[in-house]
Amino acid sequence: MAELATQIDAPKEVLIELHYLPSLAYFTCLMSHDIIWLETQENYPKQTYRNRCYVLTTNKVDVLTVPVQAGSKKAPVREVLIDYGQDWIRRHWGCFQSAYGKSPYFEYYAPYLEEIYRRKPEYLFDLNYELLTLCLRLIGIKKDIRYNMSYSENVPSNIFDARSLINDKKKDSAEVFYKSTSYYQTFGNDFVPNLSIVDLLFNQGPEARRILTESIQPTILSGLNKA
Repeated sequence: MAELATQIDAPKEVLIELHYLPSLAYFTCLMSHDIIWLETQENYPKQTYRNRCYVLTTNKVDVLTVPVQAGSKKAPVREVLIDYGQDWIRRHWGCFQSAYGKSPYFEYYAPYLEEIYRRKPEYLFDLNYELLTLCLRLIGIKKDIRYNMSYSENVPSNIFDARSLINDKKKDSAEVFYKSTSYYQTFGNDFVPNLSIVDLLFNQGPEARRILTESIQPTILSGLNKA
């Protein structure tokens, strides 16, 4: 992992897929690059961060999944349709309220998230993009975000290819961009690292950016844009 981290010290641009309420590792990746290219043309792989996130509840780390319509599987990710036939919004929102309702900043940030859920974006890509840009704004991070409109296995040398690099099936994959920096969490005695960004926002509020900055792997700090 140290070798991989060293390789991304130079590029100022990164190509990455959209995640649902991304992990802290995802945000440390974005903070370490100036230009963010979002992959729009990959075939949608199931059971990944693209439609799931992890939050800390009373007894455990819980996974929240956005269901997609059956016909969307293996389609280009930009065309994946959310399945609103399943009552997933109530499940997710109920989990947020149960896990973070008593957190210091839940009442402040929750309405912004709730507004997006109420709009019910048709496509998973649009939901993820709206949530990502909202979270970046709440944290106070400005980035040049662009769409990659033509899929290719290979990318230019000035762009680091981070597609599928951060994934929940390989827990140490987060270490390319992220080192654990503990902060107050509502439940449990032991700190749980690299949860969804909502865990950090609801618990730490304005301190979220500082904690993310401290969570960037030292080998990529030279690429950090302080904007």
